[in-house]
Amino acid sequence: MTEILVLYFSRHGSVASLAKAISHGVETIEGCSARVRTVPAVSATTEATEDSIPQNGPPYASPSDLEECDGIIIGSPAYFGNMAAPLKYYLDQTTPQWLTGALVNKPAAVFSSSSSFHGGQETALFSMLVPLMHHGALLVGIPYTEESLNTTQTGGTPYGATHVSGQDSKLPFTDDEKKICHALGKRVATVARKLSLQS
Repeated sequence: MTEILVLYFSRHGSVASLAKAISHGVETIEGCSARVRTVPAVSATTEATEDSIPQNGPPYASPSDLEECDGIIIGSPAYFGNMAAPLKYYLDQTTPQWLTGALVNKPAAVFSSSSSFHGGQETALFSMLVPLMHHGALLVGIPYTEESLNTTQTGGTPYGATHVSGQDSKLPFTDDEKKICHALGKRVATVARKLSLQS
């Protein structure tokens, strides 16, 4: 089985919903499954503030998730055009995986949500792509052969799946946003599956 790690931080639920839609896309590819994980919130002094086991939702990610999975898709809300501190805190602790090359040649992608159309989604995506590049991952975007990229009036970029959640974080997902999420999950899973069958 080819396993894709779908790793995210979500404060109000929009990024969690993106992760769910992306995971569905992953699991449409035969022989692929999604391993969904989250990260705990951190304090202003960047110490983890949550219990070691979340009260609900997916488990917290461990370093072994990065090592065991065949691909990775990470997501965060856009905070001032950047990834959220809890995800950055997690990634900053992955030096051992960088030293061993745990993510080298693994397909990787990103996703994000913001409350407004110009809320920094694309720069947040790039903030997550940078550490993946340092890890040697193979970056996977969404090509314009995905028709929803040409028709979306809300979220969705070639750099990764996105959602415009509104000021109260309650705007529903549009059909285009859902299709782009599925396309991203399918594309990472397809690439990971092909690579795993070749090795």
